[in-house]
Amino acid sequence: MPWMPLVLVSSDAFERHLTPPGHPERPERAHVFDAVATAWRAGGGEVRAPRPATIAELAAVHDRDHLERIAGTSGRAAMLDPDTFTSPESYELARLAAGATLVGVDHAMAGGGPALVLVRPPGHHAERDKAMGFCLFNNAAVAAAYGRAKGASRVAVVDIDVHHGNGTQQIFEDDPAVLYVSTHQYPCYPGTGAVTEVGLGEGRGRTVNVPIEPGAGDDDYAQVLAEVVVPVLTAFAADLVILSVGYDAHVQDPLAQMQVTTAGYRAMLATLRATAEAVSGGRLVVVTEGGYDLPALGACLEATVEVLSAPAGAAPAGSAPATPAETAASAAAPRASGPGIRGREAVAAALAVQRPFWPLV
Repeated sequence: MPWMPLVLVSSDAFERHLTPPGHPERPERAHVFDAVATAWRAGGGEVRAPRPATIAELAAVHDRDHLERIAGTSGRAAMLDPDTFTSPESYELARLAAGATLVGVDHAMAGGGPALVLVRPPGHHAERDKAMGFCLFNNAAVAAAYGRAKGASRVAVVDIDVHHGNGTQQIFEDDPAVLYVSTHQYPCYPGTGAVTEVGLGEGRGRTVNVPIEPGAGDDDYAQVLAEVVVPVLTAFAADLVILSVGYDAHVQDPLAQMQVTTAGYRAMLATLRATAEAVSGGRLVVVTEGGYDLPALGACLEATVEVLSAPAGAAPAGSAPATPAETAASAAAPRASGPGIRGREAVAAALAVQRPFWPLV
């Protein structure tokens, strides 16, 4: 297929979602997004403004009571749980974050190429009826439901945040038209995402959890993608692929204990982009979730732009050496077992559970 250019969806408004001092999901993350978008625009790339999601678009995945609770925080600061806070503009900004994904979906569904959506607050922990884990509305879920409404018969959501996307799973766990695949540290917040969680009712087999023990690195994730995620995505053959990308599996991230490098993220994005090209005609939307070490977040986003902006079939494989900061962070948290062991164990556990649903995997 002909190469179609990457579009970024971004706004400096996201810095106005304020959290308490010391909170990891802080406005400075939006400054990193802005720097990436500014560099892309300066190089001749297109950056589109987001629009707010409508109430109807949010209600496709959230209960009305939840929407009213979040709307009720408008104009004030509130603590929704010990981790999740609003500031006076957070309701409007959460609508803008969700709506930004829809701009990306419109671009991808029109055959315009991939979209990278740079937003906060993140979304994948928000359940149908509650906010949690820094998340107010579930941005990826809103995008998936919107994609279905726009004509995608099947949508795949692949979540590579280090934390399990309990909200996305819950929203679609009984829906056979939406595949949810998650690679995540386990055990870790929020405590969900066991390998045996496979969906409910008609959605059984459409939830694929690949929990990975702490300490996993690039090789472990590469094996999980190659032996579980890519085969399942290929078999499902979605019309639209949405990636919930958290960069908090990075070795420098303070909220988890994984050892993925920037090169490892580049390789994961390259693999997933190539898979989307093969199965969905390149209809791919990448949505930011976590990632709380600012230098690592910036480096990983630059790598993501590099991968998504390359001509189809020419995405870089990602073999750059670890940076000094990555090497130091890895040395401070040495592995208890050798390279690849965690990946092999995660693959074996996932395949044992998923093979009845995906016989060719």
